[in-house]
Amino acid sequence: MSANENVNASAALDSFDWDAFENDLDLYGGASKEDIASRYDQTLSNIQSGEVLEGTVIGITKREVVVNIGYKSEGVISINEFRYNPDLAIGEKVEVYVENAEDKKGQLVLSHKKARQLRSWDRVNEALEKDEIIKGYIKCRTKGGMIVDVFGIEAFLPGSQIDVKPIRDYDIYVNKTMEFKVVKINQEFRNVVVSHKALIEAELEQQKKDIISKLEKGQVLEGTVKNITSYGVFIDLGGVDGLIHITDLSWGRVNHPEEIVHLDEKLNVVILDFDDSKKRIALGLKQLTPHPWDALDPNLKVGDTVKGKVVVMADYGAFIEIAPGVEGLIHVSEMSWSQHLRSAQEFMKVGDEVEAVVLTLDREERKMSLGIKQLTKDPWEDIETKYAVGTRHMAKVRNFSNFGVFVEIEEGVDGLIHISDLSWTKKIKHPAEFTSKGAEIEVVVLEIDKENRRLSLGHKQLEDNPWDVFETLFTVGSVHQGTIAEIGDKGYVVTLEHGVEGFVPTRQLIKEDGTPVAVGDVFELTVTEFVKGTKRITLSNVASAKGGDDEEGKKEQSTQKAVKKLNSSIEKTTLGDISGLAELKAQMEGKTE
Repeated sequence: MSANENVNASAALDSFDWDAFENDLDLYGGASKEDIASRYDQTLSNIQSGEVLEGTVIGITKREVVVNIGYKSEGVISINEFRYNPDLAIGEKVEVYVENAEDKKGQLVLSHKKARQLRSWDRVNEALEKDEIIKGYIKCRTKGGMIVDVFGIEAFLPGSQIDVKPIRDYDIYVNKTMEFKVVKINQEFRNVVVSHKALIEAELEQQKKDIISKLEKGQVLEGTVKNITSYGVFIDLGGVDGLIHITDLSWGRVNHPEEIVHLDEKLNVVILDFDDSKKRIALGLKQLTPHPWDALDPNLKVGDTVKGKVVVMADYGAFIEIAPGVEGLIHVSEMSWSQHLRSAQEFMKVGDEVEAVVLTLDREERKMSLGIKQLTKDPWEDIETKYAVGTRHMAKVRNFSNFGVFVEIEEGVDGLIHISDLSWTKKIKHPAEFTSKGAEIEVVVLEIDKENRRLSLGHKQLEDNPWDVFETLFTVGSVHQGTIAEIGDKGYVVTLEHGVEGFVPTRQLIKEDGTPVAVGDVFELTVTEFVKGTKRITLSNVASAKGGDDEEGKKEQSTQKAVKKLNSSIEKTTLGDISGLAELKAQMEGKTE
């Protein structure tokens, strides 16, 4: 410092008014300190604790956000209160709640969270009314969706409202901040539902219009598998969805679309159709490959033998896939030469490998009928040789009718035994009295109807007609022992020797003790009428009572003793042994000589 400077500094100190300085006089241009402070306070905001104000972000650190609300000091807020808004920037306006205008340290205490909570319900309702886009912080998962912090309120975000495509992993959205629209508010329970999907739907709608306006039938596009259902596959075409129905996935049979495609797979599809509003798009995948019928062997013709796999079963038949996308039907009637009504499941099942003969082939209609019975010889081709009239065979009882028994001699060869051809002697009211379903029965071929594929068969013809013998045995006037088998309105049915049945009119049967006649009663009966043609024997015990003492009656009684002696060697239920009857006839003829 120079000598002149020292002189000037000493003069200034000497002239300084220390009294005015100590009394704050003349420091602010003649104004007092209180006046100056009053003027300064008027330039600041007049705030009170509990007030909600708008402030400006003037600083952001890793832990805090500094906000200026126009007060003499700035407020500091924890950055955690702004988790819902990770894009917070300096200069952005935010709402704050004044907790304390000046704490012990003279610091302005603010809260952004409380400000949001105080105004949250009004803001949520306002956002719904104005269809406003708001930000929210996804806090956690919950059943069916997510919990979102919106203006300090916990709102529900359904899983279906997160995105336009199905979400398989919800956890990737936790702790993320996203934009939403308020879609529903329950005022009574103060429940809020938000949607992120609603934001992108409007944008997608415009994209859809742009895409759909350019669609044409037959156009090939690339898409991504978005969803797979049992009936088809949804394809994302880049903002618009289309459906490939399960029948348009492959020319062959498809049990489930997952056999053909998988999620997120990219593939080419062809536009098949779309509705008038062009919001539903039908897509095809199989149409991008040639139809298998077009590649079918051109030399294949009716009568050829093919091999294939059973892909579908029905009661009426089976569908056989002889090549991918090429199927033929084997009707149940073409599975066996038998004419019995049966189900196709008795012959084959899905997955079976079968060999069949082509019966019809229509390449234009892409239809084919097949048969497997044609691989074996038709038993009716040489029916006259194999089952000639008069030959005997074993048959299986299949069914009954009132007029006879249906039997099967072999697969495809059926016949009918008429009820009148079951027995020579037994009167049968219904065939079920004579045999049963599934039983084996021996038959004789009586007649062949090749055109209708039917045989007329007989069972009684296995034996000679016993009525030729009965004609000489049951002569008029002969006496026989009969057992009451049935009591009717007009008389009694009795069982005679050899299982033969006869009839006694009511007035021709008298019981000696006068008691009523009962089933099982045994009488000595006299033949009053014998008709071979109708196989009718009429008897009476009144006649035998009258003629029992004459010589002729004694002769008949002697004859009947001989008959009874032979009964033990003759089977009654099967019409008797013909040789036994012949012997009996010979004995009778010998006595009469």
